[in-house]
Amino acid sequence: MEIKANNKKAYFNYFISDCVEAGIELKGSEVKSVRAGGVSILDSFVDIKNGEMYLKNAYIKPYEKTTAFKVEERRNRKLLLHKEQILKFERATKEKGLTIVPTKVYINKAGKVKVEVGLARGKKLYDKRQTLKDRQVKRDIERYPIRHGGD
Repeated sequence: MEIKANNKKAYFNYFISDCVEAGIELKGSEVKSVRAGGVSILDSFVDIKNGEMYLKNAYIKPYEKTTAFKVEERRNRKLLLHKEQILKFERATKEKGLTIVPTKVYINKAGKVKVEVGLARGKKLYDKRQTLKDRQVKRDIERYPIRHGGD
């Protein structure tokens, strides 16, 4: 698995659960652009309309080496999931008030571009502070390893 984009902001702003791998409908040279690393999902989200899921506001840089068939960078892209999975996500968003966010874009072993999406519940300010504290403690532990012995 070759990760092309990671949404660190989503893990900071939300509690993520129920992650699912979804295919993405790309057009023209968008696949080549994703392979080259020209993708960003920082401000993107997922919306459900008419029983279909769409990735909105995701940026895929136009591929430089193509001349024909240029597509819009921030267009809505259809996500390919089973009907039961879409219904599960739709129920969770309506009943529990959760949001669906993309967490990463990657290329799987078969060479297909995939998007991992998950159900997200918003964090409160104190949760975000706790996340920052935990991250700082983890960094300090890695920076100063505990020495065993008589030193």
